[in-house]
Formats: sequence, C-alpha cells, structure tokens
Amino acid sequence: MWCVPAIDDAYVDRMEDVLEVYARPHDESEPVVCLDERPVVLREHARPPAPMRPRRVKRVDYEYVRRGTANIFCIVEPKTGRRLTHATDRRTSRRFAQALAKVARRYARARTIHLIVDNLSTHSRKACIDTYGPQDGDALWRRFTVHYTPKHASWLNAAELEASLVARECLGRQRVPDLLALTEGVGAWSRRADHERRSIHWNFTVADARRVFRYDGITTPRAQH
Repeated sequence: MWCVPAIDDAYVDRMEDVLEVYARPHDESEPVVCLDERPVVLREHARPPAPMRPRRVKRVDYEYVRRGTANIFCIVEPKTGRRLTHATDRRTSRRFAQALAKVARRYARARTIHLIVDNLSTHSRKACIDTYGPQDGDALWRRFTVHYTPKHASWLNAAELEASLVARECLGRQRVPDLLALTEGVGAWSRRADHERRSIHWNFTVADARRVFRYDGITTPRAQH
C-alpha cells in the first residue's frame, strides 16, 4: 500500500492533471505515454548451479558475486499496450533524453505526446539540450506535453505497473550477470508484450480522488505543464 503524504494544493494540482489525462479518450494524434526507471542489481553465481537430475531439483548456491547495477526504462502507452521498455547501463540525464528520442520516433506522426513522469531531476528539458544540443534538444522536448506526478506519488504513474510486470515476468528470481543478458531478456519481454498489446485500464478518477482524500478541488490556478 502506498503512503500518501499530506494533501496540499500542489499535490492536488498535479494529481488531478494526471488523472484527467488518463480519463481522455484514446487519440492517435495525442498518445499518452508513461515512463519510469527501475534499478537492477547485476549478480553472478559464485559457484555453478547443480543441474536438475532424476529425483533431484536444480540447486543454486545462495552466494553470489555482485557485478554492479544497471537500469530499465519502463515505457508504456496504457490505452493501447504499446511498449518501448528497454535496459540501459545507467540512469542519467543522457539516457533519459535518448529514451525520449525513442518515444518520439515511435510516435513520429503525433501532434504531441503526453508524457507522464515523476520529478526526478534528470526528467527535464535540460537533459535533452545537454544531450542533443540547443536546437535539436529543444525540438525533442517540444514533442512532449509533460505531466509530472506529485512528490511521493509514483502510484499515479502507470509505468509503475509496467515495472512490476517486468519484475515478475522477466526478471523473476533469476540472477542477471551482465548488461548484455539484461538487455536481451528485457528486449525479448518488451517485444512480446508490445506484440500482445496488453493495455492498462486505469479506473481511478478525479471524482474518486476527491472522495478518498476528502477535498473539494484545487484552490489555486492549474499550473501550465
């Protein structure tokens, strides 16, 4: 269960903005895409597992060797089930900008792309400009209408559900020894999930939020995103 902090105008403003985006009918010219990152610890077996034999299950030693960390960009369009989830060597502003470039190419015909992300410092226009230069970076950022979730409100990002799916269906309890294995595994999972078009049905609305959190609405003007 998520721990929701005190509800103030800033929290309500961003929460209702995100919920209103989810409530819109699907529009190919204005797709709604959710993005989040998930860190992964790379681990290798300290000793080779004992293979399965008749009347004996496979045995894996509890010890492992840590091989650093990597990152998974969980990217999903909830209403259609389209996915661009992929692994990277790290979570940086440059990797974020590169992830946005992937999304922009996927939705090249869209008038604008509604992007739902959290408030991580790398999720910014500056990341695009630092990566691609002032002209191309700004042009990339302008492809998106960005909707930031409130602080401590990652539950509002449907990409969190995507991260849970990756953890259960792709990573499981297996030990991933290196970035190559992670990239191949996540890539295969993402391509299959994208082909299956497993959509995410978001049912929590602004009306639900006002009932659950017991407020009447925002008391300050809606911020421009």
